[in-house]
Amino acid sequence: MTTPLARPKSPYFSSGPCAKRPGWTPQALENAVLGQSHRGKAGKARLADVIERTRAILRVPADYRIGIVPASDTGAVEMALWSLLGARPVDMVAWESFGAEWVTDVVKELKIPGARTLKAAYGALPDLGQVNKDHDVVFTWNGTTSGVRVPNADWIADDRAGLTICDATSAAFAMDLPWPKLDVTTFSWQKVLGGEGAHGILILSPRAVERLESYTPAWPLPKIFRLTKGGKLIEGIFKGETINTPSLLCVEDYRDALLWAEQVGGLAGLIARSEANLAAIAAWADKTAWVDFLADVPETRSCTSICLKIVDTWFTALGAEAQADVPKRLAAKLEKEKVAFDINGYRDAPPGLRIWGGATVETADIEALIPWLDWAYAEVKAELSVPA
Repeated sequence: MTTPLARPKSPYFSSGPCAKRPGWTPQALENAVLGQSHRGKAGKARLADVIERTRAILRVPADYRIGIVPASDTGAVEMALWSLLGARPVDMVAWESFGAEWVTDVVKELKIPGARTLKAAYGALPDLGQVNKDHDVVFTWNGTTSGVRVPNADWIADDRAGLTICDATSAAFAMDLPWPKLDVTTFSWQKVLGGEGAHGILILSPRAVERLESYTPAWPLPKIFRLTKGGKLIEGIFKGETINTPSLLCVEDYRDALLWAEQVGGLAGLIARSEANLAAIAAWADKTAWVDFLADVPETRSCTSICLKIVDTWFTALGAEAQADVPKRLAAKLEKEKVAFDINGYRDAPPGLRIWGGATVETADIEALIPWLDWAYAEVKAELSVPA
């Protein structure tokens, strides 16, 4: 197959850390509040500013609290699990690796009485109709490692007694999150907005705050997880008074991404950009015999972590070890050509490709990548089909 001529202007398709916004340079950080305490006037003002810009872009209700917390999305999820769970039975919904990690926390570490696990294989969703509205529920909105998202929140009862805890790290800023259905929402800004890592966002509904102030877990909480003091919410956390020292350089980078998000049309513009990337890959996959989406149902296909499986008969006839080697070789060829970085599928997922389509990725770059995918697959297939 002829080597394609056009190349993506930006070859960054990693699912985390993700591509910087178009046109980003280090000069975007020149106004960072450095060499000063994050508890000083300027530092607190910067932190409060990004909280309110987050609220405005994501359309978070005024009575929901938004806090910047340590340790990326993982830290935010762990804070929620350890601080809120145990008051009721909990349904753990998992269909990919990160959801499975939260199952391990709840079932093996916290050992919540009455915990149920609703699981599905990569590419599918569990039966969400089995979620009990009287239980708490923990789920990912978008499976970063499977490319499967929940199509809607119709399965979440309006009159639920339990709390919904949603890991939205690869969904926030690319999908429309229905806030009345979500009591705890977490994400990191290094995903859809391409910000620098290490910080998480924790969003609490009034129902979640009520739980925090009326329930004390049976286990001790380390300082880094504590959201209450004397039985009352520590309100300062949600005004920029962080539990630990944040990187104001990373905060400035997030602020720059938020300003860019405002320029491209806010949430609607960000969603449109991500959906256009998914549409470009879908149009190619529909006419390409060797590839298909890992997600079984079109309505559940992610527009951010776009996961693909290889389906042609040559590939499916290979042994498991050889199948795992094919996408590795394909990704290595594209990296060597500086066409795409980090597009091999997640290590626990079925062998395939994972192409980030979040809002910071230009659709023109997706379209330029597509001929290279065909080229690389043809090259790998030819190499492995030659008798030793």
